[in-house]
Amino acid sequence: MEINEESDVDDTEPDQVDASEDELQQRFDRMTFVVSTRKLESSPRWVKVSEVFKSTSNTEFLKRAGVTSFDDPRADLYGQRLDRLRAVKKYVYRMDVLERTLSYDEVTEIFVRVNSLGAKLRSSDLALAQITAKWKNSLHTFQAFQGKCKEVGFDLELGIHLKNMVAMATGQSRFKTVSSLDITRLQTAWNDACEGMNFAMNFLKSNVGIDSPALLSSPSMVVAISYFGHKRNYQISPDESKLLRYWVLAANAKGRFSRGSSETLLDQDIASIRDGGDIQDLIDRLRSQVGRLEISPEELSGRNQRSALFKTMFLAFRSAGAKDWHSNLTIALDHSGVQHRLQFHHIFPKAVLTKAGVISREADDIANLAFIGGKTNRVISDKPPKEYLAFFAAKSGEEGFSLQEIPLDPELLDTPAYKKFLEVRRERIATRLNVFISG
Repeated sequence: MEINEESDVDDTEPDQVDASEDELQQRFDRMTFVVSTRKLESSPRWVKVSEVFKSTSNTEFLKRAGVTSFDDPRADLYGQRLDRLRAVKKYVYRMDVLERTLSYDEVTEIFVRVNSLGAKLRSSDLALAQITAKWKNSLHTFQAFQGKCKEVGFDLELGIHLKNMVAMATGQSRFKTVSSLDITRLQTAWNDACEGMNFAMNFLKSNVGIDSPALLSSPSMVVAISYFGHKRNYQISPDESKLLRYWVLAANAKGRFSRGSSETLLDQDIASIRDGGDIQDLIDRLRSQVGRLEISPEELSGRNQRSALFKTMFLAFRSAGAKDWHSNLTIALDHSGVQHRLQFHHIFPKAVLTKAGVISREADDIANLAFIGGKTNRVISDKPPKEYLAFFAAKSGEEGFSLQEIPLDPELLDTPAYKKFLEVRRERIATRLNVFISG
């Protein structure tokens, strides 16, 4: 979801802000290759690969990391890591040259079989190799349609479009059946997939209010809607449309396709639709998976901006007409300009909560987050809520806060009352979400 966390330090573009120190530490602990950032370059434990390759000594790197004696246990540890990195230059790669007489199909089959024990590729990559072996120039066809979808706001990975095609051809979504499909069946399925995808995008935008895959908890949702429209020959009654909207929003909020293997869960829904099931069957299956479909205040507790409920909260607030408190622009993902670009804002700033001993995880609670523009965020900076909320309420009225379910009771806006504030807002958010999902 293209919503950026506030930055009270400067006017840096949101997508240029460095990763958090916790994230960097986790990546260090995994000893992964990490692209340079400002924070990384200032870290004594990060080295440039090119510099290591050019050197034969570890001394300067160890000094930079604070290792000043060979008695330091880190000397051997860091030295071994640097030596292993240099050893990459001596790695021997094997190359097998295939005969020119082999057909494209045979070469593709060899590639798929050999690579199964080599570099891990996605199943969609291997399926694409098999499809293009049978259907020449099909990649250009796929990418052209992918580009059209991107133009209308749905920038989906090519693998999702291929999965949609496989579903149309076989009534299931796994790529293992691709090798058995002939070119005629592939081309027919692709035409069906394009029509189904157009239906799914239009339904999501016009009937549900989801105008970007960033607002979906899983892109598998698009495939399910596409397949449903196809099997119904795109003839859906008003009652069915209302039920389908409810299923999409409930499944999205509950993270239907994120509670296990997305392929397995998607295939369950496809099989139900394929075998004549209706939308109520999909709703019943969702209920059996997650229990009650209503959102409870307790369900919001401990959730943060990575939660599917966070995306649903944005959808519900936007549907209610929530606006930025400074510019009065309706909150949206696609505003132009840094000052209007949507960010999520901590109502109780993290700096204020940190001083009060509140840990980061509790400060990031979904009930402490609101949606505003970048300039408004910088105006607020780390001011306590009792101060800045009163200012904006006096300037623009209280409606902007009620539309995001932010209580303005003065006793709730004091830092010692933070946990009570969360409880009250969770109740209000849960009510808002349930009304929105039920339509």
